[in-house]
Amino acid sequence: MVQKRAPITGEQIAELLGLSRPTIRSDLVLLVMLGYIDAKPKVGYFIGNAVMKQNSNVTQITQQLVSDVMGIPVVLRETATVSDAVVTLFLENVGSIMVVDASGALAGIVSRKDLLKVTLGNAQASPILLSMVMTRYPNIATVSPDDTVREAMSKMISHQVDGLPVVHPMNPSEGSPKVEVIGRITKTTITKLLFDATAGDQ
Repeated sequence: MVQKRAPITGEQIAELLGLSRPTIRSDLVLLVMLGYIDAKPKVGYFIGNAVMKQNSNVTQITQQLVSDVMGIPVVLRETATVSDAVVTLFLENVGSIMVVDASGALAGIVSRKDLLKVTLGNAQASPILLSMVMTRYPNIATVSPDDTVREAMSKMISHQVDGLPVVHPMNPSEGSPKVEVIGRITKTTITKLLFDATAGDQ
């Protein structure tokens, strides 16, 4: 409310909340003491340094390049089996595995959901090849190392996925549509970045 309407008086805040000014006085004092809002006599309340600093930290994080924050990709060949993928998921503690072809180009991605679908109630699932169960490229969302963290977040939200392969073109001079996986960025990566950036505000 303060962020949208600043400067705003205590009386206006109380009116918008449907409360009396004395009812919210102690809350306003506490918010000022914590630095979330500031107050000037005869002017009103406005956003404090703590919130501005936090907003600044978040902006800095979201403007970072994916190449600066990406992790190492977990990769299997498309000739690997469902059993190989399940073991790799547990050993690497990841939510999805990038699948590559013989040339090292991204062929697809296999997620926990994909593996659950094929293994639940199917005792014969173990030897099935990943090429049979993966979501194939280019029908998957990817990011470039030159994209920003914000662009990666937007793709994760719009595609409802927990992570994205970071890719760059293979043999771009030849006009090849193939891409190589060079990293991964996940919701966990972004959550950790936000946590680390705001840890000092506690």
